[in-house]
Amino acid sequence: MNLEDLEIYRLSINLGENVWKELQVWEPFLKNTLGSQLIRASDSVTLNIAEGFGRFTFKETKRFAYYARGSLFETKACIQIACKRGIIEEANYEKFESEIRNLGVKLNNYIRYLNSKA
Repeated sequence: MNLEDLEIYRLSINLGENVWKELQVWEPFLKNTLGSQLIRASDSVTLNIAEGFGRFTFKETKRFAYYARGSLFETKACIQIACKRGIIEEANYEKFESEIRNLGVKLNNYIRYLNSKA
């Protein structure tokens, strides 16, 4: 199996790309504050999935999957803050929430699978 075969990896890449596109229209101050944190958090989901996959042990993979889930929650919090502050439109907020919820379910299933193997 390749990393690219993991659905959670592909979904996390898409989430990161959608966050990146959203931030392209933000003003410089917003990009340099909340935007910077949002990019790091969303990219961290993908990077932790990849690093865990590359560890080749269920225990290590599971540990990085937990990190990825933490980063997903951080991404969600940043999106919520941006919406509350009127930076992200409600329609975009709803799309991000849906993406995050879907990825979260699949990431939890992946962690459950890893727990059964560890």
